[in-house]
Amino acid sequence: MSVAPDQEARESFEAALARLEQIALALEKGDLSLEESLKLYEEGIARARLCQERLEEAESKIEVLSQDARRVLDRAAKVEPPR
Repeated sequence: MSVAPDQEARESFEAALARLEQIALALEKGDLSLEESLKLYEEGIARARLCQERLEEAESKIEVLSQDARRVLDRAAKVEPPR
């Protein structure tokens, strides 16, 4: 079962990671047919990509926020007289 684009947009990082863990456990058991294993593996790759994308998005947001915070702090330091 692969992740549909509209489902992917709604799915949270946590939900995708939880499903990825379920897939890994099912594959580790080794009691699936080759066809079932391949389907789960394909879904797992899709979930892993989704998780990676969500992490990259979060990292980008954090970087932007950090840069903004540094600018605000730099301006505040220039305005305040030294003590």
